[in-house]
Amino acid sequence: QVQLVESGGGLVQPGGSLRLSCAASGFTFSNYAMSWYRQTPGKERELVAVIGGAGTTRNLADSVKGRFTISRDNAKNTLYLQMNSLKPEDTAVYYCNTRAYGRDYWGQGTQVTVSS
Repeated sequence: QVQLVESGGGLVQPGGSLRLSCAASGFTFSNYAMSWYRQTPGKERELVAVIGGAGTTRNLADSVKGRFTISRDNAKNTLYLQMNSLKPEDTAVYYCNTRAYGRDYWGQGTQVTVSS
């Protein structure tokens, strides 16, 4: 059974940093691309970052480029999102995602709040 569990969210001041983690199980982690999405009430879930199975192909949304880094440790079956220079508009629930066995799988989400 595919399972994704996010952690690392919290309250941080503007300009601060957080690192989110997503622990994956139930599939061959290194064979699949992984993504981070975020969502705020009243808005569609938006793609933040994506990384290929080997970790060599990475893409970021323009809104976070230069501030966020997506990475993975295939030996630990873990996906990361390093978030630096955080802004209030980064406030959202962040979700880990993968597509396997014909459908999307999502974690439970972790809340990130950027406020002074």
